[in-house]
Amino acid sequence: MKKSATAILLALGLSASLAHAADAIPTQKVDPALHDRLPDAIKKSGKMISVNNGSFPPYEIVNGPHAMDGASADLTTALGQLLGVNIEHATVSGLSGVLSGINSGRYQLAIGPIGDYPDRQQKVDFVDFVQEFVVFGVQKGNPQKINGLEDTCGKRIAVMAAGSAEQVIRKQSDACVAAGKPAVVVQSFTDQPSSILAVRSKRSDAFFSSQAPLTYFIEQASGQLELAGKGQKNGFGDIFQGTVVPKGSPLGQVVLDAYQALYQNGTYAAIMKKWKLDGNMIDAPGLNMAKGAAK
Repeated sequence: MKKSATAILLALGLSASLAHAADAIPTQKVDPALHDRLPDAIKKSGKMISVNNGSFPPYEIVNGPHAMDGASADLTTALGQLLGVNIEHATVSGLSGVLSGINSGRYQLAIGPIGDYPDRQQKVDFVDFVQEFVVFGVQKGNPQKINGLEDTCGKRIAVMAAGSAEQVIRKQSDACVAAGKPAVVVQSFTDQPSSILAVRSKRSDAFFSSQAPLTYFIEQASGQLELAGKGQKNGFGDIFQGTVVPKGSPLGQVVLDAYQALYQNGTYAAIMKKWKLDGNMIDAPGLNMAKGAAK
């Protein structure tokens, strides 16, 4: 039977709530002007559903069907208080399920953060609030000597299914074959905990993913893992990540203005620092900031 993300997190000892229980985030007062600008259906129901595709620490740590911890959970709470609505959580399998669920209207948004890329902007809008970097999580000592994309030929590389890192590593695999080298063995997983567990158990040589969650997992891995490939583009340019809303929806501007309020009153910075995400902060949130991050 497939282990749930929660079970894997517990197995890895990722008790983030205990580590951060003492950190309090200010309670927000409802902004009537922002609330009035919400779509009528949301105002009538008094709630929104934010969809995710499993744990993505330290942003999203799924603790049950509708329970979440992490930086994004704190942002969700603050946004809900500011907008005067209850934001519930729902989990689906895979990023494609997240995007299709938003497009169909089943879910109103995905707090994320989710990678903002021009091709995705054709279908949904992004309210970006962090910048990310893509690196490798490897076994301690980096026995396979994976220090960049060019070192992945013939290696077993774990990635998140349907994510941008998977696209980049598959392109690299084609480049390996064109150069007469073995193809990359691409191992796609539906959640971060399963991916990192594959590296810890030596079923994968590396996990190619976002630096923020990899840093979090490595801190919890009792010295078994380390980061590799830092300070390089690794197939990417500037990577912005954010909250996803339906394409062209007025909700996008409302969420953007709500984030701006959380920036201005210090809540955004407090949440990011609580979860050790200082290095991922950007000066101001923005709408569809990506111009072409993936090559």
